[in-house]
Amino acid sequence: MFGGGLMGVGGWGWRRAAQALWAASGGWWRAAGPGPGAVGATSRSLCAGGAPSLSYQELKDLKKTDVLHIDVRERWEIDRFGKIPASINIPLGELVEALQMDPTEFKEQYNQKMPSKSDPVVFSCLAGTRSKQALGFAMSLGFSRVQQYAGGFEDWVKYEPPEKK
Repeated sequence: MFGGGLMGVGGWGWRRAAQALWAASGGWWRAAGPGPGAVGATSRSLCAGGAPSLSYQELKDLKKTDVLHIDVRERWEIDRFGKIPASINIPLGELVEALQMDPTEFKEQYNQKMPSKSDPVVFSCLAGTRSKQALGFAMSLGFSRVQQYAGGFEDWVKYEPPEKK
């Protein structure tokens, strides 16, 4: 039905990862940090003092450091509405595969150094739903310093204009 290949890029491969994460963790809130039934050690592994979600100002300050900011919206959303400056676009459906790429291939495809599992990474989307999923995916792959900007693009444009292509 899908040509017999992997269902990663543009397909439904992320759904399998999501289902596995959901089953293993009992829900997204466990991967994203404190919440009902959260595992206490989870939040301590996050960067910037363990806050699972960043505010506009926290993201702005973090961007002055060596953090990789990944926007998981679809490419057409970036093309149409713009992006948060200094972010790279990896659509959610490609994320699990991208985070497991060979570093050379990642650099060629995304024009950015492949993050190590201990590098700080921030995920954002339009309003927080997809970035929360991205956070869970990354944590399930062993990334230990990941956060999300839950306000996403909608929040960012309240403070400053987006970067256009």
